[in-house]
Amino acid sequence: MSTHSELAKELFLKGYNCSQSVFAAFCDETGLDTDTALKVASSFGGGMGGLQGVCGAVSGMFMVVGMKYGYTHPPDKTAKKEFYGLIKHLAKQFEKEEGSIICRELLDLLIKNNYPGSGGKRHFCAGLVEQAARLLDEYILEKNKRSDS
Repeated sequence: MSTHSELAKELFLKGYNCSQSVFAAFCDETGLDTDTALKVASSFGGGMGGLQGVCGAVSGMFMVVGMKYGYTHPPDKTAKKEFYGLIKHLAKQFEKEEGSIICRELLDLLIKNNYPGSGGKRHFCAGLVEQAARLLDEYILEKNKRSDS
C-alpha cells in the first residue's frame, strides 16, 4: 500500500466522496491546495454527481494525471493522442483489476458477489479509492524511473 492510497482511503472513510479522496490525496504531486482539490473533485463522486457513470475514484485518478501530464496546446495532436493513450491504459488497468470503471457496474458486482463481511458499499468503495491511488502511484513511480534513466 502506498502513502497516497492510505491517505485516499482515510479521506474517503472521513466522508469525502471517492473522487475527492483520490484527487486530494495527490495534492503533493499536483501542487493544488487541499480545499481547491476537494472543490474541483466534488462533482465527480458517485459516478458524476451520483449518476453512477464513470467511477469517481477513476475520475479522481484521471484528474491527477491531467494535472501532472495533461496537454495544453490544442494543435499538438501527438500530445493529445499520447495523453489519451495514458488515460486508456490506466482505465484498462483499473478495469482489469476491478471488473469495470463504471460505478453502477461496480456496485452491481458488489451486490452480485455479496461480499460477505465486507462492510457493504462504503467499505467496497474505500477499496476502489485505495486501488485507484495505488495504480496512480505505480504509474508515477515508473514514469519517474524512466525519466531518471
